[in-house]
Parts: sequence; structure tokens; C-alpha cells
Amino acid sequence: MDRRSELKPISAALAALLAEVEALDNETLPLEQAAGRVLGETVTARLDVPGFDNSAMDGYALDHRDAGGRLPISQRIAAGTPARPLAPGSCARIFTGGEIPPGADCVVMQERVEVEGTTAWIPEGVPAGDNVRRRGRDVASGAAVLEAGTRLEAAALGHLAGQGITEVAVRRRPRLALLSTGDEIVDPGQPLAPGQLYNSNRPMLRRLLERFGAELVMTASLPDDAAATRRILGEAARAADVVVTTGGVSVGEEDHVKAAVETLGRLDLWRLAIRPGKPLALGRLPRGDGKESRFVGLPGNPVSSFVGAWLFLRPLVGALLGCPALAQLPEVPARAAFTTRTGPRAHYMRVTLTFEAEGPQARAFEDQNSAVLSSCIETDALAVIPADSEVTPGDPVTCLWLGGVG
Repeated sequence: MDRRSELKPISAALAALLAEVEALDNETLPLEQAAGRVLGETVTARLDVPGFDNSAMDGYALDHRDAGGRLPISQRIAAGTPARPLAPGSCARIFTGGEIPPGADCVVMQERVEVEGTTAWIPEGVPAGDNVRRRGRDVASGAAVLEAGTRLEAAALGHLAGQGITEVAVRRRPRLALLSTGDEIVDPGQPLAPGQLYNSNRPMLRRLLERFGAELVMTASLPDDAAATRRILGEAARAADVVVTTGGVSVGEEDHVKAAVETLGRLDLWRLAIRPGKPLALGRLPRGDGKESRFVGLPGNPVSSFVGAWLFLRPLVGALLGCPALAQLPEVPARAAFTTRTGPRAHYMRVTLTFEAEGPQARAFEDQNSAVLSSCIETDALAVIPADSEVTPGDPVTCLWLGGVG
């Protein structure tokens, strides 16, 4: 029997993971507390932005047909002060953001104007509309300001504030439980016994999950005991929308998570044709309220957990938030600056991208072992190397960019 037939491609894993996922309910927050959250409803503009024709610079407002001569300066318009109708055959001293007075249709920048006393010499050939920011140029009243599913970063928050909005409906953060397995894993601050390791996965995954937009509501360690594993998994499912474990989904005698999930709920998929991260499990656990929590069993090796979080937890959190920007990692076509050969599993290599004149170059970390977490510190992309392929320097490779949202 061909062992590779037991391994599932990443496309099958994502399809199983995201099947029947629905976006979570909304909650209302003050705008100043909504940074990084995902908009739950499309926002429609209440106001034109800008709300009136205004000057793009300091200068002189006039009717363009009066250009090419000396005009009296009939008024002074600072930003925030109302403008009077422009006297025929005159110009107005105006400052950036000042309201264009009725009767004027252009602004001549002050560097091109010669002023003597209360008159200004205006050069010829000034077109209508020059240096005028028209009402509604940015946003027209009644138009969509932001679509539901938009992540509220700096510019989006400013856009909403420009409409006078003080509260906004956002998606509730997905609640996640993060469980570590194995008696050999201990928390930092505790003494290490022979054969034990400190838990590097928990702080790493906590930070990634927070970046993706999730809320960590439970952390726990699963002992190497089947009954205790089932009990803690059940508690986690009742508390969280998603239960994430690290380790315990392989085939060892002390790997109890896979069996516990099959006993409590169902296992949708196990063992993937990817490297790192072959022993990755996906399933569902009953919550006790007629609903289900999603289960993601990441491998215990730190790099495998890091890669698995980007490939699976990020799109799952994105689906729960109804956020298309989190659905998949942006692809960057690049040229390889490394040599590698793959076997029956696709390899997601840790690389850094350098943007050079001939295009992006992908430089791989020398040691791609799944236990070498230091390789992930400067990683900004994953180079996707298909199964049974060979890559040499200069070959095209597709890279998944990690440096954007999430």
C-alpha cells in the first residue's frame, strides 16, 4: 500500500476546516476601542467628505475667467470660517482647507501671485477647478464608507471618524482554548527534570492568535492520561469556539488527543501531505448547547505549530470573523535563492524575501528542521515547494507572505 495515499493535501484540510463555519455575532463598541476589530455591518455615509468645496493650498480664490490681471482682494478665508459670495471681478485670500466662496471656481497658489497692498496680480491660463477639492470627492453621502468584514486599522478608523461615528458594530472575537500535551512539557519558571522541555508553543501561539483577531479564554496542560485528556477537552469545548492542542495527535502510545476527539466528537481529517506539520488533526467537539466547537490539533514541534497556525488557524479565525482579508495568505511570486528537493509531501519552507531590481528573491534558512524555532524569528514568508519536485537558484517559487494583516 502506498503510504502517501493516507496523507491529505492542504486543500482538503482547509475544506474540512472551513465547512459550515458561520461568522460570529456582532457587538457594539466605542470607536476608540475598535482598533484591530472586524466590522460587522457595512457603514453608509451620513455626510459628504469633504462637506464643501475647499482649497487644496494657500493662495487666492477667483473666477478663472478673471485670471490674467490685477484683482482687488475682497475677503480673507481661513479654514473653519464661512465664506461670503465673491464680489465680481475680485479674488479672495484663502488658506488650505478654506471654503471656496460662491462665485469662485479655482485657486491660484500664493507663490504664483504678486500682491501689492489690497490687490493681487493673477497669472493667465488658470483652469477652472485648479487646486479645488470638490464636495464629496472622498465620500458621497449614501455611499458605502466601509464594507462588513473590513479590519479596522488606522485609515479605516479615521474614515469612520470623518463621518462623526462614535460607535461601531464589530464581530465578537472568536474564543479559543489552547491546550498543551505531554508530561515532558513544563511552563517557564518551573524547574526542569531530566527529559523535560519548556513550553515554547504557548506564548508563540498566544501572540499569533491575538494577531489573527482571536481571544484566548483558556490555557491548560493535558497530562499523558486518556481520561484526563477527555475531561479537559470537554471543558475547553464548552468554553471556546475553537479548541487548539499542540502535540498528542501522532501515533505514540501516550498520544491521547486523537482518540479523545473521536470519542467526544468527530475527527474530520488526520495526517497531511505537508512538511512541516504532517500529524495535524481537524475535527469538532460538542459544546453542550447543541453547537460544536472546532478542533485543531497542531503538531508539538514548534516550527510545525508556527506553520500550522498560519495555514489553518488564521483562515479559521478569519471565517469566524467574516473577514476576507484573513481567508488566505497573499501570494508573492519570487525567485529561489536556494536549492532543495522534496519527497511525497509539499514543503513550506521558511524564507525571507528581498525585493531587488530583478524582482523578489526568496532566501531560505539553512536549517529547515521542524524543531529549529529560531528560524521563524525573521521569517516573513513560506515558500511553497510542491511534492516530488526540485528547486535550484533562479527557479520561480510561490511564497505566502506573512508580513501583512495577522
